[in-house]
Amino acid sequence: MSLLTEKKCVPCEGGMSSLGEDSVARMLQEVPQWRVSEDGTRITRDFKCKDFATAVALVNRVAALAEEEGHHPDILIHGWNKVKIETWTHAIHGLSENDFILAAKIDECCG
Repeated sequence: MSLLTEKKCVPCEGGMSSLGEDSVARMLQEVPQWRVSEDGTRITRDFKCKDFATAVALVNRVAALAEEEGHHPDILIHGWNKVKIETWTHAIHGLSENDFILAAKIDECCG
């Protein structure tokens, strides 16, 4: 279990800096199935489901979790069985601890 799953996302209204490369690298170790975008501002994970209905169920679980945390990722179903989840902190145009908390909780609930 990741220590990140024990935390709760906190509201971010901007005015803070995004995480630096060292912090991102350290936190990424707790969510190794996620990758950082080339510009370092987002993290992404791809899921391959057995069918479309399973992909929709995954999206619904992630949506409920995101709503509970108050931190909302972009979610895309593509193909007929693939789901891409991308998260970043919109208010700071980059990554915050919230993104890694959400990623860890998605990993815990959705594999």
